[in-house]
Amino acid sequence: MVSLLALDLGICLLVASEFLPASVLPRMAADLGVSEGTAGLAVAATAIAGAVTAPSIAMVLPRADRRLVLIGLLAVAAVSDLAVALAPGFAVVLLSRLILGVAIAGYWSFAFGAGVQALPGRERLVSTSLSVGVSVATIVAVPLASIGADTAGWRVVFGVAAALTVLSLLFLVLVFPSVPAHPAAGLAMMRSALRNPLLIAGLVMIVFAALANFVAYPYIRLAIMRVAPDGSAWLLLVWGLGGLVGNVAAGALSSRLRIASAAAPLLLSAGLAVTGYAVGVPMLVAGVIVWGLAFSMLPVVTQLWVAGAEREHTESAMSLQVTAFQTAITIGSAVGGVFVDGHGVAATLVLGAACAVVSGIGFAVLRNPGV
Repeated sequence: MVSLLALDLGICLLVASEFLPASVLPRMAADLGVSEGTAGLAVAATAIAGAVTAPSIAMVLPRADRRLVLIGLLAVAAVSDLAVALAPGFAVVLLSRLILGVAIAGYWSFAFGAGVQALPGRERLVSTSLSVGVSVATIVAVPLASIGADTAGWRVVFGVAAALTVLSLLFLVLVFPSVPAHPAAGLAMMRSALRNPLLIAGLVMIVFAALANFVAYPYIRLAIMRVAPDGSAWLLLVWGLGGLVGNVAAGALSSRLRIASAAAPLLLSAGLAVTGYAVGVPMLVAGVIVWGLAFSMLPVVTQLWVAGAEREHTESAMSLQVTAFQTAITIGSAVGGVFVDGHGVAATLVLGAACAVVSGIGFAVLRNPGV
């Protein structure tokens, strides 16, 4: 179980790093001399690299020990965060975030399979545990980053993220066992996974679900400030606490994945719509909680859904799930930036809500015989 904790800590810090721009967006944009919509592209840059890396990294490293790969990816993430902290301009930030995307996509692609090999037969535990790592990032790191940006500066926040990632790397070195690559890993495994029509259909629905969130999430602080100008830190904490409830709910519903995979996007739609049109703090709190809860269900239920759709080639299926998420983050951040600058944050959240409805209906229709 200690090895799983080390794996979770790594994903926690990687996810925290991925979404740090959402916490420090106003100050980072002002310091770098760009609009808030443009600054949100720091999230998109990470996702672009992730979308390309996820399906290819296993083909580049088909026989590498997965433990060593995970350690190397954490080292890459630490370098990226440090580069952002020292960046003289936005171009360097974007380049550094591209590098972070490689680390995140690779780690996500290998973490589930490595965890299952370390704990055979515990797929649901591994998936839920990794998602808890994501929630901890949102509960602790994102609100603290918001406070840190307001007090010490956004560059200090990225510097601290780099240092913590190094500590996570050392923890993984000390406690995580060797994980040999699957004998069939590589191009042949990926080709087999891509020939599965059920898997491809599910991946399309995952894109819509993730797109729903990431059209809006880089601008969550702007949505909060519209109703509660001084409430960013504690409402981001509320979003994260909702996410922790979502992890538990996803685990409880993991035996009924068809219901869970449809319910999560539909709840996300409701959370986004309520947050976008909140007219007071109580309504805003309700929307933020539902938003966080629903989004945190998605990694667990979609990971298990994908694993059920492609049991023989799980590593490739996981990498394609990561590609679906990262593609959605890329598109969502770019489209969200245009909508925020042109139509405002409320319209951006409504766009996300519409995408979530499409995903919920799609998952309700699809039948996955593996789950």
